[in-house]
Amino acid sequence: MAAPGQAVGSGAQETCGLDRILEALKLLLSPGGSGSSSLQVTKHDVLLATLKSNLSALEDKFLKDPQWKNLKLLRDEIADKAEWPQNSVDVTWSFTSQTLLLLLCLKETMILLAANFNPGKPTPRTPEAAPALSPDALSISQQKTVQFVLQFVVTLGICPYLMPGVGVPLRYRTEFGAVVQDVVCFDAAPDATRRLYTSCKALLNVAQHTSLGSLIFCHHFGDIAAGLCQLGFCPTKRKLLTPAEEVLTEEERTLSRGALRDMLDQVYQPLAVRELLILQGGPPQSCTDVKTQMRCRAPAWLRRLCGQLLSERLMRPNGVQAVVRGILEGAGAGAAGGSDAEVTAADWKKCDLIAKILASCPQQSLSPENYYRDICPQVLDLFHFQDKLTARQFQRVATTTFITLSRERPHLAAKYLLQPVLAPLHRCLNTAELSESDMVPGTILVTEEELSRCIEDVFKVYVVGNEPLTVLMDSLLPVLGVLFLLYCFTKQSVSHIRSLCQEILLWILGKLERKKAIASLKGFAGLDKAVPSLHSLCQFRAATQGGIMITIKEAISDEDEDEALYQKVSSEQGRVEHLGDLLSHCQECGLAGDFFIFCLKELTHVASENETELKTEPFSSKSLLELEQHQTLLVEGQERKLLVLQLMAVLCERMSEQIFTNITQVVDFVAATLQRACASLAHQAESTVESQTLSMSMGLVAVMLGGAVQLKSSDFAVLKQLLPLLEKVSNTYPDPVIQELAVDLRITISTHGAFATEAVSMAAQSTLNRKDLEGKIEEQQQTSHERPTDVAHSHLEQQQSHETAPQTGLQSNAPVIPQGVNEPSTTTSQKSGSVTTEQLQEVLLSAYDPQIPTRAAALRTLSHWIEQREAKALEMQEKLLKIFLENLEHEDTFVYLSAIQGVALLSDVYPEKILPDLLAQYDSSKDKHTPETRMKVGEVLMRIVRALGDHPDWSPVLTAASASWVQAILLPQPPE
Repeated sequence: MAAPGQAVGSGAQETCGLDRILEALKLLLSPGGSGSSSLQVTKHDVLLATLKSNLSALEDKFLKDPQWKNLKLLRDEIADKAEWPQNSVDVTWSFTSQTLLLLLCLKETMILLAANFNPGKPTPRTPEAAPALSPDALSISQQKTVQFVLQFVVTLGICPYLMPGVGVPLRYRTEFGAVVQDVVCFDAAPDATRRLYTSCKALLNVAQHTSLGSLIFCHHFGDIAAGLCQLGFCPTKRKLLTPAEEVLTEEERTLSRGALRDMLDQVYQPLAVRELLILQGGPPQSCTDVKTQMRCRAPAWLRRLCGQLLSERLMRPNGVQAVVRGILEGAGAGAAGGSDAEVTAADWKKCDLIAKILASCPQQSLSPENYYRDICPQVLDLFHFQDKLTARQFQRVATTTFITLSRERPHLAAKYLLQPVLAPLHRCLNTAELSESDMVPGTILVTEEELSRCIEDVFKVYVVGNEPLTVLMDSLLPVLGVLFLLYCFTKQSVSHIRSLCQEILLWILGKLERKKAIASLKGFAGLDKAVPSLHSLCQFRAATQGGIMITIKEAISDEDEDEALYQKVSSEQGRVEHLGDLLSHCQECGLAGDFFIFCLKELTHVASENETELKTEPFSSKSLLELEQHQTLLVEGQERKLLVLQLMAVLCERMSEQIFTNITQVVDFVAATLQRACASLAHQAESTVESQTLSMSMGLVAVMLGGAVQLKSSDFAVLKQLLPLLEKVSNTYPDPVIQELAVDLRITISTHGAFATEAVSMAAQSTLNRKDLEGKIEEQQQTSHERPTDVAHSHLEQQQSHETAPQTGLQSNAPVIPQGVNEPSTTTSQKSGSVTTEQLQEVLLSAYDPQIPTRAAALRTLSHWIEQREAKALEMQEKLLKIFLENLEHEDTFVYLSAIQGVALLSDVYPEKILPDLLAQYDSSKDKHTPETRMKVGEVLMRIVRALGDHPDWSPVLTAASASWVQAILLPQPPE
């Protein structure tokens, strides 16, 4: 728009200061009265009288006061250049016109003062002194005066002439606004549209000065924008109340449109967005006044125009942030803040609305592809704000935008949102192709900041968003292996992303289909090499700032091969243990139970394999390459079997008794146990533990059929899958009790519980009694402090979880200590002599019990009594030594390890008596015993030597040692 006053001469300005102009503005704003005490004088009359009085006072100053001569010359000069009529019958317009002229005088004067200002060079002696202030700077009081003037100009020169629905009506703002609306004379010249055009044009001219422009746009941007929208875009063919639109020429309308776009580009973008939203739909209706509720809706042309302008703001650089701030600022986000900030922070509906706006492609965009390519990087930036309150709202907007776009346009979301977020993890996959520059040892493939930001963004999108959309799940699946290995690495030390990794893994494992979740767990454990994982050349390393980065491995020298092998074995062991920790959080959803059953079935396959398969076949007709490939397959098969055993051991140790969450899982567990029993029979590998496990699992079925669980028809349909296995057990198992129970269970399942034999009821009752007895023992252990408790029983359960877990998958609940035998308590308050002769004799008999758990528990009890220096037990040291040495020959690991512990403890009490017997036993074991027994005796001797340390009897004890045993200890190789 034209800028009047730009070519004004400088003669009058040389002696006209800012103070004189501001004094003239104050004179126009001076309050006045009607001079009458009559109650009939209305507010309208008072306002009109005040405006006339102030205008007259200003003219008197110009005519009579010689000090105002220069200002009068400047005003007249600017008025001559102006293209609008300054005088009118309507006093409100005359007042507005004179105010605009004075504002233009102020602007021109400030420009001239700034141009003539020479601050001079700073003094070196006082460098801390503030620089000289520019003469065009306004003081605080002067700024307030200008603000009051601008408020009058907008109220009298713009707001009354806006069409219904354009902007906020003047009468609904303040009581003074309602008075102004009534005193304006629309019939007087100039025309209302011309007045609006003149006011907007003059204010934009004044705003060309930076200081004045900030005052204008900060408080009156919305009203000026509303006026320019009406001037430049309102349709001219509509029938209006007055022929206002015919007043403006097409050139002036074009100038108005250009001025609007220029103004929108210059101002603070969140401010422009907020004001355009108000123009488009109006501010929130918080007033209960009837008039306010009856406000006119914005016309269609204005709504379309504001939508287009908002879309243009959105597609500008940093447009997403401008839109978000424009909606949220002033209510808790950004610089404005407010007392209701916390309330608005919880108003997620507003954030969700912004996300829907961002996810919708504007009509003026060339294509959705172009729009999302420009917008999505800005959406990602919303995740990385530091201010807590701002970050919380912005992250909500970004997360909801992710979800909305993934739901509506999954292909574009995967390309422009998910791929950039997951790029650091994809970069180090074993399926990725590394360039030659990336393969240099020590190269940082993913920096600490990149990896930390990636994990945080993934957590916000997936876990916080909590929408298991297909595109989200599919995008995360390929990098789950890297995420799990990163989680394992964070467990080695303190890391702020450990909990994030755990939450991400738990979230997707819970949301995935069960088959895909099990497949992912197989990849985590190393059972499925096809699952993408970390590249073989990549490794995690601790970064300098406390984070984690991904680098290329250094070359391994010959000296470091042993260390590298140790690190590899340790990492594999830790990976299995960390998987157990992760699954301990997945018990309620049933995933841990399903994976346990999968491992149990894998264990059955391991047990059922024929040993002849491991033997090497003749390779006379095969090449060396084929031979090597065959051997590699054999080694991989053995590694897989060991891994399955290790997994079962960890799961049995970490999982609780609530691992199974439904009848289907219980039936699958029983079926796997029955299948393993049948496989063991086929290979003639029956054992006591196998029999106990089979009895326990069949007792579990009997408990369910006995009424412990309310079974439905669908449950019996699941139970019927056990019928073929029970039939096979009943026909092939050698134990007649188990055979009979298998037959009876088949009958009960087939009849849906209508017929149950006594054997089923007894099996159910026996299983329940075992559970009750175990509960009573635990209760006694918790409440008894003065008498002995069953501590050995708890030791036995821990050992059973390690020993029988790979075979049964569950800890046995059967009491393994004979009734009435109370092992000593580990409390220090226990006194020697608390073990009775009857208890000792019963435990000694149990040490020869054929039941492995009972025998092992008895040996552990005797070891504990020796450690506690129980007098009655120490009196029978020779017999105890004989019992321990005889049990060394037992084939069960649990038994002979318990015996080794007992001998070591006994020799610690009487080294001079026990060691000679052991040495003789070691020397004679060459001819009388197997190499395994001799190795066990050697293990006992090694433990004794380590335990003795600087024992005073060390020399005489060694003197009695045989030469062969001394040589075995001193030399690095183990005894033959």
